[in-house]
Amino acid sequence: MYNSKITGLGKYLPENVVTNNDLKQWMETSDEWIQERTGIQERRWIDPETSDDTTSIMGAKAAKIAIERAGLTKDDIDFIVFATLSPDMYFPGGGVRVQELLEMDTIGALDVRNQCSGFIYGLSVADQFIKTGMYKNVLVIGSENHSGGLERSTRGRNVTVIFGDGAGAAVLSRVEDNTKGILSTHLHSEGKYAKELALEGPSTGRWVDAIMEDNDPNDVSYYPYMNGQFVFKHAVVRFSEAIMEGLKANNLKKEDIDMLIPHQANLRISQFIQKKFGLADDNVYNNIMRYGNTTAASIPIALTEAWEEGKVKEGDLVVLAAFGSGFTWGSAIIRW
Repeated sequence: MYNSKITGLGKYLPENVVTNNDLKQWMETSDEWIQERTGIQERRWIDPETSDDTTSIMGAKAAKIAIERAGLTKDDIDFIVFATLSPDMYFPGGGVRVQELLEMDTIGALDVRNQCSGFIYGLSVADQFIKTGMYKNVLVIGSENHSGGLERSTRGRNVTVIFGDGAGAAVLSRVEDNTKGILSTHLHSEGKYAKELALEGPSTGRWVDAIMEDNDPNDVSYYPYMNGQFVFKHAVVRFSEAIMEGLKANNLKKEDIDMLIPHQANLRISQFIQKKFGLADDNVYNNIMRYGNTTAASIPIALTEAWEEGKVKEGDLVVLAAFGSGFTWGSAIIRW
C-alpha cells in the first residue's frame, strides 16, 4: 500500500498590511482591544487599486512555489484540491481557475467548502487518492479573499478585525515508506450549529433580487456572522478531541508531538490547547499575530513558514488541527 508525503510547500500573502490602528478609519476599536481578544496585530488585505490578486490567483502563486520545491513541474501534478470559502465566482470553483492559471493539462480539480477545516479536509482527500494508487502527485491549496466581503463598520467589527487574505499550498506525493508522511486524518462535523458561524446570503435560500427588493439597511445576512463565545467554547473542546483521536489511532502520546500547527482562528484558542497538552512554545507554531485568520489558508501558510524557519525537520511528528464553520473539525498526523 502506498503512503502520501508532503514534498513541497508554498505560501503567498498580499503586500498590503492592515494594522489594528488602521482599522480605526472604519470602526470604533483599538489595538489593545483586538490583541486582548484575538492576539492579532495586523493582517493582509488585498488592495484592489494596486493588485489584481484574487482567491484563485493567490492560490496559483502559492501552488507554483510548492510545485517547484517538490522538485516537480506542473505536468507532474495529477489532481487539484482547492479549499476556500471565498471563490472568485459563485461558480465555477477556484480549482479550475488554478488549472488554467498554471497552464496544466486537463487534470481533475475538486473544490472543498469546509471553511476553517478546508485544508485538513483537502489533505485527507488527497491522501486517500494517493494511498489507493489513483494519483501520484496531488496539489492541495487553501486560499481566501476575506477583505472584499467584510463589514467595515463598528457593527461588524467582531468579525472584521479577525480575518485576513492569503494562500498556502502543499504537494502530496506517493511514497512506499509507510513510516513517513501522512499517518492518518480524522474528520468530523456537527451541522446543528451551522448558523453560529455562517454567511447566509446571497444564496439559493435568499437570492440577490430578494435582498434588493427588501432594501433593508439593517440586513446583515450578506456579511459573515459569528457567535464568538459559543464558537470559542466548542473550538477548544473539538481541537483537543481531534488531536487525541489522531494520536491514539497511531499509538502516540501528546509528549511525542514535535510540532503542533493549529488553525489560526484565535491566539487564545491556540494558547489554551498548548497549555492543555503541556507543549512548549517551540512545539506550537502561531502566526495569527501577523496575518489574522485566513481560514482554509491558515494551516498551509503556517506549515510553510514553520518549515522555512527550520522548525519542522525530518522525522518530526507534526500534528495539524482545525475547527470552524459547519461546525467542522479535524486533524492530520504526519511523520515528516
